[in-house]
Amino acid sequence: MPAHAEPLAKVVLIGGASGSGKSRLAELSGLPILRLDDFYREGDDPALPRLESGEADWDHPLSWHRDRALDALEQLARTGRTTAPLYDISRSAATGSREITLDGAPLFAAEGIFVAEVVAESRRRGILHDAIVVRRSRWLTMGLRFARDLREHRKSPAFLVKRGLILAGREPAIVARLADAGCRPVRVRAARRMLARAAGR
Repeated sequence: MPAHAEPLAKVVLIGGASGSGKSRLAELSGLPILRLDDFYREGDDPALPRLESGEADWDHPLSWHRDRALDALEQLARTGRTTAPLYDISRSAATGSREITLDGAPLFAAEGIFVAEVVAESRRRGILHDAIVVRRSRWLTMGLRFARDLREHRKSPAFLVKRGLILAGREPAIVARLADAGCRPVRVRAARRMLARAAGR
């Protein structure tokens, strides 16, 4: 993939804390979507970071295959298609793969909790259109995340409560880090309007 050539499409990166509404925003946009969280490591990967309790730290950037995600972003931007894993968080494992195609769309969305890790490199590779970070009350985020994770049986309720409290404490720093990485802080309603315009709707 020659990096000097103009890409077929560019990416709108959507970052934020887990449960902040990134996935829903991407779905409502009408743009093709690459889900960056599908590039998580397997639960038995020895390189997976651990909390002091011994449980996997799924919110640590090293729990994720950054290089694979970046390659998929560039492949989709420059060729119009890529293959991404299908990751089952409840199993801590990839359960298959799926092909993502642009079908001529000039923009696509990519969302995930590690967006800060790919903003600068996406810009350097010439495939970045915009990068935003979702802003909302951390307590609303915590409630929405807990309801979602229970509904989807992601982890045990005790683990979800513990993780939820940790993430609520971290959320201002998460948003600040994304902003420092080059993401524009945007409220949910404003993000919906912006993405609808980007999709031409």
